[in-house]
Amino acid sequence: MATTQRAPGGARVHVQKFGTFLSNMVMPNIGAFIAWGLITALFIEKGWLNWGGSGGLAPDSWVAEIGGWGDFAGGGIVGPMITYLLPLLIGYTGGKMTYEASPARGGVVGAIATMGVIAGTDIPMFMGAMIMGPLGGWSIRRVDALWDGKIKPGFEMLVNNFAAGIWGGILATFGFFVMSPIVKWVADRLSDGIDFLVSNNLLPFTSIIIEPAKVLFLNNALNHGVLTPLGTNEAVENGKSVLFLLEANPAAGLGLLLAISVFGKGMAKASAPGAVIIHFFGGIHEIYFPYVLMKPKLILAMIAGGMTQIFINVVFSSGLRAPAAPGSIIAVLAQTPGGSVVGVLLSVVGGATVTFLVAALILKTDRSEDAEDELVSATARMEALKGKASSVSGALLGSATVAASGPIRSIVFACDAGMGSSAMGASVLRKKVEAAGFNDVTVVNQAISNLSDTYDLVVTHRDLTDRAKQRTGSAVHVSVDNFMDSPRYDEIVELLERTNTDGSHAAASVSAGGAAPAPQGGTATGALLDAESVVLDPATESRDLAITRAGELLVAAGAVDPSYVEAMHARESSVSTYMGNLLAIPHGTNEAKSAIRRSAISFVRYSDGIEWNGKPVKFVIGIAGQGDDHLALLRRIAEVFVDKEQVARLEAARTTGEVLEVLGVVQPA
Repeated sequence: MATTQRAPGGARVHVQKFGTFLSNMVMPNIGAFIAWGLITALFIEKGWLNWGGSGGLAPDSWVAEIGGWGDFAGGGIVGPMITYLLPLLIGYTGGKMTYEASPARGGVVGAIATMGVIAGTDIPMFMGAMIMGPLGGWSIRRVDALWDGKIKPGFEMLVNNFAAGIWGGILATFGFFVMSPIVKWVADRLSDGIDFLVSNNLLPFTSIIIEPAKVLFLNNALNHGVLTPLGTNEAVENGKSVLFLLEANPAAGLGLLLAISVFGKGMAKASAPGAVIIHFFGGIHEIYFPYVLMKPKLILAMIAGGMTQIFINVVFSSGLRAPAAPGSIIAVLAQTPGGSVVGVLLSVVGGATVTFLVAALILKTDRSEDAEDELVSATARMEALKGKASSVSGALLGSATVAASGPIRSIVFACDAGMGSSAMGASVLRKKVEAAGFNDVTVVNQAISNLSDTYDLVVTHRDLTDRAKQRTGSAVHVSVDNFMDSPRYDEIVELLERTNTDGSHAAASVSAGGAAPAPQGGTATGALLDAESVVLDPATESRDLAITRAGELLVAAGAVDPSYVEAMHARESSVSTYMGNLLAIPHGTNEAKSAIRRSAISFVRYSDGIEWNGKPVKFVIGIAGQGDDHLALLRRIAEVFVDKEQVARLEAARTTGEVLEVLGVVQPA
């Protein structure tokens, strides 16, 4: 397991996030693109069923009727799918993405808004959909916030439906008159740029941008944000587009991996043959990224191979009917029209050959002897660039120990205050560590300000990792986004299995920063959550109002001073208290502990859910911790929220007593 660090800031990160946002609108709908590509391949006048136009099918045949040619020009399936279905799917998906608290509502308004730019132009409006869809979802979310909690009971559906309809109509009109000519102009200029590159035989030089972008995980911004929309427009006119092959062609990656298989060293050479299969047939190009990061000069081989494959495709006028996703040779050939098969196959062979030769020269003249360590560190850099653990990095690393120089005996979860998020995360990981038999590994939680450089492994929210590193520079650092069900916990257990190989997992007390045992039915822990501090099914409200509600319940219980509520908002503004599994646990900053009179918990359930920094939340648990006596209940809460059945019980609870029963809290008599 490689540790994840917060990706460096700057333009690259912003472009990466933007590219990911664009690709997230396209990727869920790739199946629709493939369906359109297959229907096009079969039924257009130059399609397979008409033998490329030489089959002599009658203009009134059923093939012509489906393909929309001959007597049925302007009809059929092909045209409406590319004009309406695909952009509307992208617009709907974009609307969903920007209104996670009510994704269907955001999607509907996004689709309505997208229809305006579709109707205002005569080209497939993919770029317009990528603008109007997210705009629709984001703006209706803002509109809903204007009267959130102010609608009289019984009128919610009426107001919501009319609001969505009216606002969607306004956006569609805006898209028709304003956005469609703007997007059409931008599309025309981009198309002119591509035409210029093609007509001047300059298209191969795009590899100078594309190949470095791929290993920096900026390929989505180029591929799905620009190349797919432009390629689709070109495919409508010409039946194919070379733009679909600029990034997805597996040729260069194949040549690189083959060269490393022959001329590489150590772990790189041993793992490359398996990576060939994953890359070439599976279409997972990220498998070769660590090899380039290992020796950055290998990017020259990738550029040379990329330029070669594009040059061959330009010479043979070859292209694909629709995007090939993933970039597997199988997907590429499935989208290749008959007249392009030779050119595409030659491009794969030619691109792979040139990359192989250049990479072989680089590897043969390289004098480095630490290939194994280089691959390990390169994989770590790859995951840092990507911002999460790679799904294929395990195929590269095998059983190698990453970033840990010895056995791991102490793990600490650190957050700003050390009394909420970290305690919950520690409870979840502790349970996994104990289940794996590592009873000699302690899992504790601390405030970052109290950290000392005595821990072997430190887990923090990704926004706090840099601060933690300043205090624990010698530790392994793991960053998470979600404290309740992060996949990094399983990776930590795997790391323990690799590093703690002495087999002597002696029993040791596992604490959580001094946490008491889980509630056993006593009254001391029960007093932390009074029945009056439980609220079920209030009106849907914003995140900030939910924090205020949870804090005011703590104030009403006499547990905190009113100033603690402001500290809860301050904590949220610095690092999110979203935990995952529909749970948020707002609490004050470390500096606000003086405002706590006694430890207490408040519990609010929103049956319809609320949006919490773009994430859905149904349960808001306010926390005020004085000392460690609240940690036992937090451990119980963590155990509940990793159990789907218990979460379902909380969702179905009708009384305060049922909530307290699920949490295992016995109130004082």
